[in-house]
Amino acid sequence: MVVVSERARTTAGALLVLAREDQGLSQRELAQRAGVSQSEIARIESGQREPSIPTLQRLLAGAGLELRFRLAPLDDHDQVLADRHARRSPEERAGQDTRHRQNVDLFAANAKRS
Repeated sequence: MVVVSERARTTAGALLVLAREDQGLSQRELAQRAGVSQSEIARIESGQREPSIPTLQRLLAGAGLELRFRLAPLDDHDQVLADRHARRSPEERAGQDTRHRQNVDLFAANAKRS
């Protein structure tokens, strides 16, 4: 299983990959449905091009999906954790990173068994 973030370098690219794979479409099939070239889909998915919101909406519509937005209160939890991590010593960060990787690996292994 390939993680989307390994292929898509932008939020728009990740959304497009998710939409396309969710609908079982190739880049070429999505391009035909959305009226763009396959290379345009590839450029967006790779992060070489950042589409406008209307363009992204049109591309997602080609996959039979729609983009919805909502405003929500700011949740700075991730930034607080990142700031705390940055204040750790290099040795503490290395240990924390190792434990994190072990937890992710364990989670992935358990997910495969489900």
